[in-house]
Amino acid sequence: MRTAVTWTAVAAGSAGLVAGSLYVVRMPDRSGGEKRAALTGEQAAAARSGSAGKLAARLTDRLGARTTGAYLDSAGRPVVTVTNAGDAAMVRAAGAVPKMTERGPAALNRITATLRQAMTGVPGTGWAVDPATSRVTVWTDDSVTGTRMATVRRMARQMGPAVRTVHIDGRLRPLALGGDAIFGQGSRCSLGFNVTRGGQPFFLTAGHCGNSVRNWTADQGGAQFLGRTAASSFPGDDFALVQTAQPGQGAVNLYNGQARDITEAGDAVVGQQVVRTGSTTGLATGRVTATNATVNYPEGTVSGLIQTTVCAEPGDSGGPLFSGSTALGLTSGGSGNCQIGGVTFFQPVTEPLEAFGAEVS
Repeated sequence: MRTAVTWTAVAAGSAGLVAGSLYVVRMPDRSGGEKRAALTGEQAAAARSGSAGKLAARLTDRLGARTTGAYLDSAGRPVVTVTNAGDAAMVRAAGAVPKMTERGPAALNRITATLRQAMTGVPGTGWAVDPATSRVTVWTDDSVTGTRMATVRRMARQMGPAVRTVHIDGRLRPLALGGDAIFGQGSRCSLGFNVTRGGQPFFLTAGHCGNSVRNWTADQGGAQFLGRTAASSFPGDDFALVQTAQPGQGAVNLYNGQARDITEAGDAVVGQQVVRTGSTTGLATGRVTATNATVNYPEGTVSGLIQTTVCAEPGDSGGPLFSGSTALGLTSGGSGNCQIGGVTFFQPVTEPLEAFGAEVS
């Protein structure tokens, strides 16, 4: 995916709150130490799917243009699509399940290229390749009506059985809100992951947050300084890098008095169980339903996203998506809420880490 990063001047502040009170999640237990907890219930299932997801992602990278992707089946097994018997044998030997794709990667790429040309900039629409069915799923939200809906349906008919259309309730939008948590210029977002770059401390959040906020604080009044936006990319991508005054720890808040250590970053896989946290709704779990998804927000088009069944609400933007101890993404946008459910999209965390030459703390 093409990455266009907007750089701004960096001047790390030394006054105010040390980087930690809001997002380092130091949770003292009764002995005065820090509490780290294993995930339970659906969270534990997400942790168990981590190793299968890593294997699927590794094999997908190895196959490159010879695969339409990978996913975890209902039994949690990694399934990797292949186009020939030799690759099938390699996948099987690695411990995954090979599946011959009904449509080749080139054919599906032609379809997504056509959609990108015809529908980029049409709010409320998006698409992604479904590796389980070798089809392209095109979605529309409640805002797509009249001539725009007619255009979507006409294109789907022209492309035949390789395309299926689905409806998403509500309206797709970035999940930013004026409010509370990490604050700046009247906006509220959530911190994603603490990272280091060149030995200096930073954190990641959403690009649609970083575009509008230069100075971040832990309080709405602006007294507790956290850091300054160093770089931001949105639309196209949805990530921002914030330089902090003090280093943070590599853990995420589970919103139950406990925290989860994050030790590495990785790529999400369809079917993988995942966990998200954010300042509005706390912790939520779900499954990955697509990768490399394109979403046309009213503010612009973002490509390469992770689509999930995890709920989120305004203010959760920028918050972490993870599986076990592996960082996967940053909350970008979606539709619905955590009362009725919804669809949420995440910026893969590996892209900003590579773009900025950073690593998780």
